[in-house]
Order: sequence, then C-alpha cells, then structure tokens
Amino acid sequence: MKNTFLISFLLVGIHLQCTEAQTIQERLGYDKNTKLLIIHADDLGVSHSENIASFEAIENGTVTSASILVPAPWFSEVAAYAQSNPDVDFGIHLCLNSEWKHYKWGAVSDPSQVASLLETSGFFPDNGQWVAENADIWEMALEMRAQIDRAIASGITPTHIDAHMMTAYRRADFVQVLLKISQEYKLPIGVDVKELKARYPELDFPEMISLDNLYGAGPEDFEKGLAEYYTSVLRGLTPGLHEILVHTSYDDAEMQAITVEHVNWGSDWRQQDFDFFTSEACRKILAEENIELITWKEVRDKLMK
Repeated sequence: MKNTFLISFLLVGIHLQCTEAQTIQERLGYDKNTKLLIIHADDLGVSHSENIASFEAIENGTVTSASILVPAPWFSEVAAYAQSNPDVDFGIHLCLNSEWKHYKWGAVSDPSQVASLLETSGFFPDNGQWVAENADIWEMALEMRAQIDRAIASGITPTHIDAHMMTAYRRADFVQVLLKISQEYKLPIGVDVKELKARYPELDFPEMISLDNLYGAGPEDFEKGLAEYYTSVLRGLTPGLHEILVHTSYDDAEMQAITVEHVNWGSDWRQQDFDFFTSEACRKILAEENIELITWKEVRDKLMK
C-alpha cells in the first residue's frame, strides 16, 4: 500500500512538472513554436461608427476579439449584436474614464454608491490619474462587477476582461480587485501579467494566464503611419501568445465630433486601424509569417475551467 501511494505521488509530481514546463501554446493545444495572435478591437459601445466598423472587421477582416464599454451610449447595439452572434468573442473593457471633450458617460452603479469615481458633473473623469488619486477601492470593485453583471444580463457571455485606458492597473489595490474578479467570473485578464508583477511585487498573483506581449500603437507610430507600425509588429512576432490592441471605426462625422481635439486615438487613427486589419496586405503578412489567429474565448475555454 505504501509503495502504491509513493508511486502515485511521484506520478502526480512528474505530471505537474510537465505541465509547468509547457508553453502556453502547448497548453492551448498548439506546437510550442506557434505564433498565436489575438487582434483585439477596443471601445465597442462608444459609438455607432465604432460598432459597425468593428463588426465588419470581425466578420470580414482579421479582428478576432473585441471588448465592450458597458457604460458607453451605444452599448445596447453591441448587446443586440452579441445576442444574434453568440460565437463572436466579446470581453468587458472595464471603464473608469470618459475621456472625450463633449461626449460623456458615468457609472453603471447607483451614482450615490460610487461617488468617489465621479466628477461633480456626474461623469467619469477624463484621465486615469484622477481616478488613482480619488477612487475608493470598494466603490471601484462595486462598479467593476456592475459592468460585468450588466453585460451578462444583456445577453453577453464575456470571454475576458481588460482595462479602458489602463486605469484599472494604476494602483496595487485596483489590480488586486481585478485578480479577484478574474477568479470569480473565470475570465482571463487581457494583459501582460509579468509587467504587472514587476510593477507590483508586493501582490500575491495566483497562477494565471498571461500574454507574452501586448502591442498597441502610440502617438509616434501614428505620425509615421499605423500600417508601418503594425507591419513591423507582425513581421517581428515570435512564438508565444500575443495581442495587438486596435480601435476600429470610420472617420465619419459622428467620430469626428466625438473625438474633437483628440488627434491621438481620434477618428483618423481609428480609420487607419480599420483599413489595415481589413486589408489583403494584412492577410498576406499573417500567412507569410505563419501567424495563427485565436480568440480569448479559446483561451478561456481551454485554460479557465
């Protein structure tokens, strides 16, 4: 009996060591040398233009995943689309900011219960630093859960969570809330976890899924042309699990009005994102570089059981 127990114990240990040694590609069922990529559209719900361009990029382009701003004015259009297209990969873009000049939104929760998150106008502030300096952690946690719960109640089955404008990564206690929510709802966080660990070494991170790299264009890339930046990222991709963050919309009157005085991440920027990730040039690069496109749904279903 003792020998049987010892052998079983050793076999379990060997299994655990093998599991730990596996790459995330192997854990997902791919060869360890596979380049896995999620092309991820942020900010759905912000406008009709953002929504319909993103739906087009998902259906006929190369975008594989998207995340939704639940408090934003055009959320209900995304909810209706999700109900009609249950296989589309939607996460929740957890939101504590309303960054545009004249186009605003506030909390999903009762405003009286999350007053520390709101300016005197009743809207979310336009920058993450304000939130980091003023937010009560319990109110932040309440609002994060309320956004996920509203999405679920609206017929959306979330595949992941991430943070609008990266605001929910600005404080250690914010990140602790996200880690807890991730475990509660069994949703991966769309982030490079090693960067968060380096920023907050005092936190106890559970065993969790992590991107190897999270790519997003910056103002200097926009000045040079976003197609050049995205081409460089795709050509330089190495084996692992990666994500490219994009914002797919049309440079139309609606988005021009919403993003007025915002050159960066404005309507022209979003049109360039749409143009590249629905182009044959993008498809050609993906094929030439042997890049495998996947979704957060696949990651969640295989690794968050």
